[in-house]
Amino acid sequence: QVQLVESGGGLVQAGGSLRVSCTASGRTFSSYRMGWFRQVPGKERELVASINWNGDSTYYTDSVKGRFTISRDNAKNTVYLQMNSLKPEDTAVYYCAAAGRGTNWARPDYWGQGTQVTVSS
Repeated sequence: QVQLVESGGGLVQAGGSLRVSCTASGRTFSSYRMGWFRQVPGKERELVASINWNGDSTYYTDSVKGRFTISRDNAKNTVYLQMNSLKPEDTAVYYCAAAGRGTNWARPDYWGQGTQVTVSS
């Protein structure tokens, strides 16, 4: 069992930066691919970024490429999402998720509780 706890959300002005973190319980963090999703009311949750077990492979959805950076520290059981040049349309609840071997992002194995990110114009 893995528990994921996000932190670092908040309110920021457009053009600003924010870093959200997700810390996992358990000893098997490094065996999971980690991802950040976001969701706004009335829309489906979308995968924003993901990272493989050792950090040498990442994915970004087109709307955040060049602005967001996902990273992980396996010694700290933590994955980060650095968000720069934020736009009002980045406003959402951000969730981290863990996917084990053979699991795709349509159904991650574990979810965090979410953290609100609000970007004001």
